Amino acid sequence: MRKRSISAGFLFSAIITFSLLPIYADEHKFSIDGKVIDLDESNFDSAISSFDYVFVDFYAPWCGHCKRLSPELDKAAAALAELEKPIVIAKVDADKYRRIGDKYEIDGFPTLKLFMHGVPVDYNGPRKADLLVRFLKKFVAPDVSILDSDIAISNFVEAAGPHFPIYVGFGMNESIISKFAIEYKRKAWFSVAKDFSDKVMESYDFDKVPALVSLHPTYDEKSIFYGPFDDQFLEEFIKQNLFPLCLPINSDTLKMLRDEKRKIVLTFVEDENDDKTKKLIKLLKAAASANRDYLFAYAGLLQFQDFVETFEISTKTKLPKMAVWDGNEEYFNVIDSESIGEDDQGSEITRFLEGYKEGRTVSKKISGPSFMQFLNSMMGFKLIFLVVFIIAVMMIIHTLGKSDEDDASERPLRPDSSEVERSGDKED
Repeated sequence: MRKRSISAGFLFSAIITFSLLPIYADEHKFSIDGKVIDLDESNFDSAISSFDYVFVDFYAPWCGHCKRLSPELDKAAAALAELEKPIVIAKVDADKYRRIGDKYEIDGFPTLKLFMHGVPVDYNGPRKADLLVRFLKKFVAPDVSILDSDIAISNFVEAAGPHFPIYVGFGMNESIISKFAIEYKRKAWFSVAKDFSDKVMESYDFDKVPALVSLHPTYDEKSIFYGPFDDQFLEEFIKQNLFPLCLPINSDTLKMLRDEKRKIVLTFVEDENDDKTKKLIKLLKAAASANRDYLFAYAGLLQFQDFVETFEISTKTKLPKMAVWDGNEEYFNVIDSESIGEDDQGSEITRFLEGYKEGRTVSKKISGPSFMQFLNSMMGFKLIFLVVFIIAVMMIIHTLGKSDEDDASERPLRPDSSEVERSGDKED
């Protein structure tokens, strides 16, 4: 009887266990309803594997930037859920759930990543809801969009928006650029126009095919490439046109330089919105067009003082001033050709470039953090907790030391018998 009752009890437990399994599984099913999903260690992996595209906000409750980002994510979630290939927005408290934070090397808040079929990709784009939606739409778009009419071309360029360079191949087979469209998908839009009119050729300023046109809508720039269309020359054209002719340096564009290999011809100005500066930028663009081996950029002391001052520039420095920057810690001043006067600025820019190419330079180190340190200037939580830990240890040591002093001052000069016994025991 006892064996039967144990078997019956075991069978009953098994039935109950298996009957509860579907309920447990349901706890990890997610729906696309336009709302931000809260994740933790129990459901993070399940959520990432449930959707093709998941945009994850790794945040900390005490982070001010995270608090400002949260309502923007709420707005974006609804729009992204309506895409043909929907993107789900999720968030996880990486300060609380350290295992997740450590796994994805989260050392600052907020950190944003897009998981595409389970593979994380860093997101460094804008964080306002409307711009964030435009950026993320690109990740789920075809690698190369096929355009079959003038209207399709116009609609593609409009939908792509102004925030990424756009490449349109005319009279080309998509296989020619598909390799690079995949490689540079995070940085640009790619398309091939199969059918188009003479009016389009006139509008985009090319007169023969095949032709690859690059567009920078924000800067009203375009460039035409007629070949040769082998990998080396094609990729060189694509890479050189990922940036405008003269890039304004700010907190957003600075992130774009992470993978840039070219030296940066950097011009410092007082105010980048000043009329004199705008005239100078036109001259810099002309120089950039003739010197594609370099990336040209400018930074305003008024707009980005913290960055500009790392190059030993202050309000007392005569501006405009030029330098060649390696994109990290080192930069070069050209001897007797740093500052740009108001007369014949084009010639002075040319003289500066010639001086650099001839090696008439002085090498210097930026006075502040390196480029990567500058980008990651927000203190990561690991460093915060290290500092807190050190302070806590010092306080404990100080407290213990003070307690020993207090005990010593209160201890009688003649020890009692128990103390004598204890000291005798130690000697034995």
